[in-house]
Amino acid sequence: MSAIPMTVQGAEKLRTELNELKSVKRPAVIQAIAEAREHGDLKENAEYHAAREQQGFIEGRIQDIEAKLSNAQIIDISKMANTGKVIFGSTVTILNLDTEEEVTYRIVGDDEADIKNNLISVNSPIARGLIGKSADDVVNITTPKGVVEYEITEIEYI
Repeated sequence: MSAIPMTVQGAEKLRTELNELKSVKRPAVIQAIAEAREHGDLKENAEYHAAREQQGFIEGRIQDIEAKLSNAQIIDISKMANTGKVIFGSTVTILNLDTEEEVTYRIVGDDEADIKNNLISVNSPIARGLIGKSADDVVNITTPKGVVEYEITEIEYI
């Protein structure tokens, strides 16, 4: 598995979730399984089967997070000199030249992407079109609605 780019905030969010799973949810589901076992016959014990299924989900997520963190290449953009180029972790303000609508995106790893919070994956079409460009560059980005022309108005390393 190759290195997975991740921001400092994204790695911290995963570590927090991992800690919650290991210290709160795992013990709770173990307790639920123990209580369900006390009810007797396990073949027809819905509580037991639900708790075991929940345990499987928790253990799977723990393994998933641990794998991602062990392969993470954590990039702290705030410690880098602003070269004026769009790179992983940068915050980019772009202007749609057709609609004059301005939007700001932060380019993050796949696990951190959240379009509602303007966090876009480094692998998204918009991010791929912006990476390596500079302020005042005009880029054409292919979207589901067709090609859209954007001007990069600001690049921040925050």
